[in-house]
Parts: sequence; C-alpha cells; structure tokens
Amino acid sequence: MKNRSELREIIMKVIYQVNILDETDLEYNIDDLIKEQLELKNDFVNDTVNGIIKNKKEIFSLANKYLKDWTMNRLNKVDQAILSLGIYELKYTDTPSIVAINEAIELSKNYSDEAVTKMINGVLDKIYHEEENQLDTK
Repeated sequence: MKNRSELREIIMKVIYQVNILDETDLEYNIDDLIKEQLELKNDFVNDTVNGIIKNKKEIFSLANKYLKDWTMNRLNKVDQAILSLGIYELKYTDTPSIVAINEAIELSKNYSDEAVTKMINGVLDKIYHEEENQLDTK
C-alpha cells in the first residue's frame, strides 16, 4: 500500500503523460495510463487525475495569474504537472493547504531545479493567501 506522497508522485507522472499526449494529439485512455503506474485501483489517484484534467483550463489560468514572467505553457511538462497537482489540491479538495503546498514542493525538489521549486512555492503561496483573503471577506 502506497502512502499519499507516493500516490501524488504517481498522479504527477500520469498528468505529465497526459500533457505530452494532449500536445501531440495522440489518443489515450486515462484509466490505462493510471494502470501503467498503479496496479491497484485507488480512488485518490483516479479522482485527482480526472479532476486535474477536467479543471485544466481553470488551473492553468490561475497559475498564469501568479506566474511572474512565465506562463504554464512555457514550463516543462513535469513542472506543469506538479503545479497543476498543487493548485488542484488547494482549490478543489479538502487537503489542508499546508499539505498541498508542501507535497508539491517535495515533488519539485525531486524533479525540478531550485529556481522552479521556489517559483512553485511562490505561486501556491499566493493562491493560498488569495483564497484565505476571499474567505475573510465573506
């Protein structure tokens, strides 16, 4: 049984594949991509992967709002996947914000360079604070 951090890494890998396949207009079955990475069905993985794909436009738009001198399309596919996962968990799940941010940063430390890790941290932090401010004003 994999822990949540390991499952997030699988989600990141699947989203990475989806980003590449979408760009090349190749057909794919999302369930097959997940099965390649994970033998047993896992609701957390399935729900998160499908949620990221379903909300990709909003996730990219939100990321672009806070990316400084960059856009999601300019980031490499791994960094897109990590940032998408972090934003999805912040915006669309009950995952505690600190956990969502820390998990994305840990993935970034393993798959990206230090500058990208700082950038991902900054974007997620800004999104988190924007959400908190919106809640405070309601």
